[in-house]
Amino acid sequence: MGVIKDRFKEKADVLAAEIKDLLKEHGSKVIGEVQLAQIYQGMRGITGLVTETSLLDAQDGIRFRGYSIPELQEKLPKAEGGSEPLPEGLFHLMLVGELPTDADAQHVTSVWQRRSHVPNHVFATIEALPVTAHPMTQFVVAIMALQTESQFAKRYAAGMNKKEYWDAVFDDSMDLIARLPRVAAYIYRRKYKNGDHIQPNGLLDWAGNFAHMMGYQDESFKELMRLYMTIHADHEGGNVSAHTTHLVGSALSDPYLSYAAGMNGLAGPLHGLANQEVIKWIFELRENLNTDLPSKEQIAEYVKKTLSEGKVVPGYGHAVLRKTDPRFTAQMEFGKKHMPDDPLVQTVWNIYETVPPILQSLGKIKNPWPNVDAHSGALLVHFGMVEYEFYTVLFAVSRALGVLASLCWDRALGFPLERPKSVSTRLVKKWLKGEDEIWGD
Repeated sequence: MGVIKDRFKEKADVLAAEIKDLLKEHGSKVIGEVQLAQIYQGMRGITGLVTETSLLDAQDGIRFRGYSIPELQEKLPKAEGGSEPLPEGLFHLMLVGELPTDADAQHVTSVWQRRSHVPNHVFATIEALPVTAHPMTQFVVAIMALQTESQFAKRYAAGMNKKEYWDAVFDDSMDLIARLPRVAAYIYRRKYKNGDHIQPNGLLDWAGNFAHMMGYQDESFKELMRLYMTIHADHEGGNVSAHTTHLVGSALSDPYLSYAAGMNGLAGPLHGLANQEVIKWIFELRENLNTDLPSKEQIAEYVKKTLSEGKVVPGYGHAVLRKTDPRFTAQMEFGKKHMPDDPLVQTVWNIYETVPPILQSLGKIKNPWPNVDAHSGALLVHFGMVEYEFYTVLFAVSRALGVLASLCWDRALGFPLERPKSVSTRLVKKWLKGEDEIWGD
């Protein structure tokens, strides 16, 4: 086995033993209650999953293995001459649970470079789609085409012992993560650059090579990709893409099938598509106000008009967070360092100072603060990536790091098939009348 695989297996064996003891001693302990409203309203707030890679705090935001975004920016390895964290280091942290050394991060880079070959039939499958197809449609179809390479599927069909599931899932996950930048960049160049494709550069790190293959050679853009891939990588296990990947994986679907399912969830307007909705809204704001740099007063009037029409301000509010998303703050700091005079970026900052007080005055929202989607588009546009339909694909490539690290843990810990109980409204009404004391088996 490889170095990182060995370390992962050691950690997983220890935790599996701990969980076995926990369940033996405390398995019947009640950890919460469920209110009727929760089962009708998206199961918000119900504790029902275990995810080792990250934990979301309402005040501090996301913590990866206990480390906040600012701490990761300080402690994770950087590319030579760079100042943003390498996603390889974050993946190592999520998978192994320990801060990586520079050598650890370089090892992950090397492993992904070796595993990054994409078979020709995948490109042929992409080419069979209309070039007008949404980038996320092309991306998910490409992942399904890659599924022919699944070691888990082949080994399971050959009678693999269940104790080896984790090993095959690990290899599939590493292969898939390694290949995603090549696939995503191919889709980008096909759809937006007349099919003028750029070959990988084996000397670059994972995110830097992704930027290169998309056609962006600016070192600052490569730094943005490193930051972007890091801060979008995971957001605990209850969001749609993470939960879907976990759920489908619990059926022993291989990582390609599981990740593809999760990314279909990410493509939804209420999840990953939100980042393109934000930049569309800002473009519309500037067009309606006929200025590239609207004043805070103009923004306030436009926001009030938007809300009065029953619409929302995209990029503001979060299901869990109750303060400014640290991922927004990290991007704002990047903007101040690399593009402080950019009118679009300045508009994002002016919106940030304008929108929360307005939302607070309405008294109908628990979190009036910006989330990660409120800033990312403006940074990308600065470097010339104006094709906002593609932004969700960037999100998808990043999110692979978290959901596939978690999938490795799912199989290493032997998590079973997920199968919650559902009820009908008829049964709920009978129960409320005292006519039925049990909810079913």
